[in-house]
Amino acid sequence: MKFDNANTNIAWCPGCGNYGILLEIKKAMEQAGFENTQTVFVSGIGQAAKAPQYIRSHYFNGLHGRALPVAAGIKAANKYLNVVVASGDGDIYGEGGNHFIHGIRRNPNITVVAFNNMTYGLTKGQASPTSKADFATKVQPKGTDEDPFNPIAVAIAQNISFAARAVYMDAEATINILKEAMLHKGFALVDILTHCVTFNHSNTTQWIRENTYYLENHDPTNRMLALEKELTGDKMPLGILYRCDKPVFEENRANIHKTQTPLYQQKVDIEKLKNYL
Repeated sequence: MKFDNANTNIAWCPGCGNYGILLEIKKAMEQAGFENTQTVFVSGIGQAAKAPQYIRSHYFNGLHGRALPVAAGIKAANKYLNVVVASGDGDIYGEGGNHFIHGIRRNPNITVVAFNNMTYGLTKGQASPTSKADFATKVQPKGTDEDPFNPIAVAIAQNISFAARAVYMDAEATINILKEAMLHKGFALVDILTHCVTFNHSNTTQWIRENTYYLENHDPTNRMLALEKELTGDKMPLGILYRCDKPVFEENRANIHKTQTPLYQQKVDIEKLKNYL
């Protein structure tokens, strides 16, 4: 495999859904025709953020919540790279929430895979931004008393260029969704629901199946319909909810878009820069 395990000593609990997502990402990459030498994985901090360390490719582990600006910078420096962010719901939507919103606005051509288990798994099970209001923890013994953050609804409201939800248990469907996201030109979000066998005994695999459904005969180009599907009903829709075509961040920067030479290879005119000092 081109994206086989770079490290066989994986530090996840037995039965963790992250194993499934990791395999699905690698299969999607291969089916999409990407090379590991031209791919960069980026993450912040967390159990899910360890994923890039287990893929034989380039990777960058950054600070908590800071994966998105790093990924955008890597793509800007070399537009020919395939850049994928792989991190958890706490890292992307919590510490990285502001970067998430403005990343959607800027629309860099990157793929964001959120491992969403609705808890902070690395720091012993506190409620995360996507935890349900009745989710009880050692820190919140009576529940969080807060409505969960809805990343898909926020993304569609911000006119993201690609928004999808998947469940790790359905490997074939998830691989196909990931492949579509990776081949899409623009900021692509795939929120993958999974479970935490150690700290989240509420949102189990059975709970996920009972609280989701696959979209049928859905038009993903209809933004208002996508938002309606996401905000109405008792169950969360699965599949590609919304997609659109619009200029990406790199195309809006003349020094990146109008030359075949990657930004990192372009020479800097020091004398010209002195005029701005």
